[in-house]
Amino acid sequence: MSTSSIEQEVEGRAAEAQQFLREQLAEAENPCVTSSFQAEDIVVLHMVRQILPELPVLFLETGYHFPETLEYRDRMASEWGLNLINVLPELTVAEQESQFGILNQTAPDRCCALRKVGPLFGALAGYGTWITGLRRQQSKSRAELQTAEDFTLPGGQKIVKLNPLTEWTTRDVWYYAQAHEIPLLPLYDRGYTSIGCAPCTSLPSDPNDPRSGRWGGHKLECGIHIQAS
Repeated sequence: MSTSSIEQEVEGRAAEAQQFLREQLAEAENPCVTSSFQAEDIVVLHMVRQILPELPVLFLETGYHFPETLEYRDRMASEWGLNLINVLPELTVAEQESQFGILNQTAPDRCCALRKVGPLFGALAGYGTWITGLRRQQSKSRAELQTAEDFTLPGGQKIVKLNPLTEWTTRDVWYYAQAHEIPLLPLYDRGYTSIGCAPCTSLPSDPNDPRSGRWGGHKLECGIHIQAS
């Protein structure tokens, strides 16, 4: 496929995603968008802010992020005038490590629950619509992802979850960013393909699996995108 054909295809997908967001946000109840400031999330932010520039942007400040991630978050929040909300865990890193040790080494599921899943679900309880940058291609655990779906929080509250990039490929994301001159997180230049907390993120072990560098390959999800039981 020629470069021009790829660009046209991406432009078409972008127009569909933008229209989807406009239609959904026109009727959305108290919407927000979550962002890790990875490539997909920054593309969604670029689209959303053209519709609702003051939309709350929820970022999980786990205390374990790469310095580059925090610097990039602050840069984009300033340049784009984002309504950034840093969602914090109940315990600081020092408090958690003092009580439980280094959970990201001994019990990563519990660490994710304390620093990511619990805090985000608590924050989402204040909203009715949740926008993400999730894509099916990212992981086999996301193969059944729908563009719009109901999501049940632990307390039983149901919110609408919107995933406008469901069918996008990595190529689509990068072409969109390039076409709109959006700078991306510098860690991609060092070979990272999926970026979370620094202790649990490494270079991918499998070139065909962008998330193979997360949690040493021991799990695929932190738990955020799994329905509460």
